[in-house]
Amino acid sequence: MISVGIGPLSLSIGHLLLVLAFVVALIVGALTGRKRKTPVAGTLADIFLVAMVTARIGFVVRYFEHYQNDLWGIIDIRDGGFDMATGLIAALLFTAYLMWKRAAIRRALGSAVAAGLITWGFTSGVIGLINQQTQGLPEVALTNLNEEPVNLEAIAGNRPTVVNLWATWCPPCIREMPVLEQAQQRYPDINFVFANQGEHPETIRKFLMEQNLNLSHVLSDRQGQFGRVVGSYGLPTTLFYSAEGNLVDTHLGELSHASLARSLERFESTSPVETGQANSR
Repeated sequence: MISVGIGPLSLSIGHLLLVLAFVVALIVGALTGRKRKTPVAGTLADIFLVAMVTARIGFVVRYFEHYQNDLWGIIDIRDGGFDMATGLIAALLFTAYLMWKRAAIRRALGSAVAAGLITWGFTSGVIGLINQQTQGLPEVALTNLNEEPVNLEAIAGNRPTVVNLWATWCPPCIREMPVLEQAQQRYPDINFVFANQGEHPETIRKFLMEQNLNLSHVLSDRQGQFGRVVGSYGLPTTLFYSAEGNLVDTHLGELSHASLARSLERFESTSPVETGQANSR
């Protein structure tokens, strides 16, 4: 499962687990601190904020080359670019500092943070194990824009494959298309497949012409089966399959050059071509 639908909204499992861990921390902190009348909800919110800010900073520093031509993108967190290791370290250091400075809240704060971390670690591990059981590309009915059946495994061959689930009415899908178009040119050793969800091929063809997009492997999933099979309830969703056909990463929401680069690192080897060569194709 990649995301959970909440009314018209869709929340990734990763974000949902973070929210769950924070709620558990709040509950444990409230119960532990009630006896000594030491509320820690505000302190936990501060720790969570520090973790998220430093996680974003860590991600931007790591992939700064992809932000050099788009400095506003640094604060655009819609790409989901967070370095969780950096955020976790910052959260632990800040927690240690607060416990050192405020002896009265040590027990409540320590218990709350520990409960949140255990919840996040355990649930993330379980979801990770479930996702590891996903073997092979999904068997869904796909057609090309001429409405001819297409076999996804035949397209993938023995190469890493990126499958983007999208629709012409989806603003984040439209914004990320140029990023994926450039990546398709830059990484010739990786297959990029664009599986439109639920729209007629003529609608797709018209959209590509209007947006002046030159994409390979644009397919139509008229029944929207792909999203249901992989457990995604939001668009855009991007799936990263290894050369062996195993799902190695997922991304719900808009991709930036930086967040795409991070996901492509999950493939053992990629062979980018020079920008000038890609543009000359």
